[in-house]
Amino acid sequence: MTISLKPRRFLFEYTQAGLVAIIFALFVRTFLFQPFTIPSPSMEDTLLVGDYILVNKFALTPLASPLERAFLPIAPVRRGDVIVFRYPHDERQDYVKRAIGLPGETLKIVDRVVYIQKPGQEGYVPLIEPLALHKDPGSVPPELDNFGPLVIPDGQYFVMGDNRDNSLDSREWGLVPRDHIIGRGFLVYWSFEGGLRDGAQAAGRRTDSGMHRLITSAGAFFTETRWERTFRFIR
Repeated sequence: MTISLKPRRFLFEYTQAGLVAIIFALFVRTFLFQPFTIPSPSMEDTLLVGDYILVNKFALTPLASPLERAFLPIAPVRRGDVIVFRYPHDERQDYVKRAIGLPGETLKIVDRVVYIQKPGQEGYVPLIEPLALHKDPGSVPPELDNFGPLVIPDGQYFVMGDNRDNSLDSREWGLVPRDHIIGRGFLVYWSFEGGLRDGAQAAGRRTDSGMHRLITSAGAFFTETRWERTFRFIR
């Protein structure tokens, strides 16, 4: 009598493939790319509430040794980068803002206009910001429309939201250390207008049947997805 080992082999191979897929997914999330959801309007119109973005972690990963810096194609943080970082006053929170001031520079804001003085440069140069918006004047403390001058130390970055009237950022809570930066936002892979519901709406649907919720959710995917924003590169 012979005993077939095929079922065991089949199970082993699929288990092995599953473990490899999990390890690969963890590697990608830890070292290469990570998804984030936009919960606030501070980066409008670049990023909207309900946007789901991918962040390139590899591009801005802090390098520990000269050998890493010599061989890995890591770019420095550039002015204008949309970066995701750990909030300096509560590292459990992740924030997304735009890098505005770089280490060694002196920055000031006069009547909402950002001025930069680079090291060794005489005088200030106004920063041209085509993506910065002022939708709701007066919604932030008035002192944030005028700020500085501030010398930015080495290893620190001054960040601001594109929606300047609805963004509390480096003007209010300070600079972002380099080792707090997670990565650079590069792609909106999905944008769902109905992605965030308040508690009252959620509670109101609890009496619905499971089938009704499933049908409603499936319909909302098609009707409330912002298709024009899907797979849009972040600039």
